[in-house]
Amino acid sequence: MSLDNVVEDIRDEARARAEEIKEAGEERAETIRSEAEAEAEALVEEREAEVERQLEREREQALSSAKLEAKQARLSARRDVLQRVREQVETELAELEGDRREELTKTLLDAASVEFEDEDEVLVYGRASDAGLLEDILSNYDGYELAGERDCLGGVVVEGTNSRVRVNNTFDSVLDTVWEDNLKEVSTRLFDDQ
Repeated sequence: MSLDNVVEDIRDEARARAEEIKEAGEERAETIRSEAEAEAEALVEEREAEVERQLEREREQALSSAKLEAKQARLSARRDVLQRVREQVETELAELEGDRREELTKTLLDAASVEFEDEDEVLVYGRASDAGLLEDILSNYDGYELAGERDCLGGVVVEGTNSRVRVNNTFDSVLDTVWEDNLKEVSTRLFDDQ
């Protein structure tokens, strides 16, 4: 075998080996590329899923926020309506006249007088515009005298000079008690809550 033949055989072997290495490299590159594409696709799917979850959370938060705002608006509107009703009742109480005003005032004074049975002198305060009415009513009560004014819708504040007891039987105080005791029922009637 000549040297040329040996060189040619080595070259052929080298070419074959180079071709094998090239093919193996291409296969390895194809495998790496396929794996990279699969990883990229999985990563894209994972990111898309995360974005979708984030969007869903944001939608839920927006919906929850909108529901809360709507509820707060409803509650605010209800408070406004209840406040207007209360103001209307106060106005009607302040504007009561005649026998009805006298009857209510006397009833409130009678209820308060139970606390002052042992008192010699009892002071009564009332609304300035009710002074004449109170003078007439107090003329039937021994030891009771009109002592001054109170800023109220009507009714009486009564206190004994000896016992230091004070009873607030104004229309305002009665309204406060009735309002608190019946607020739920008033709300239910006004807003049809069941």
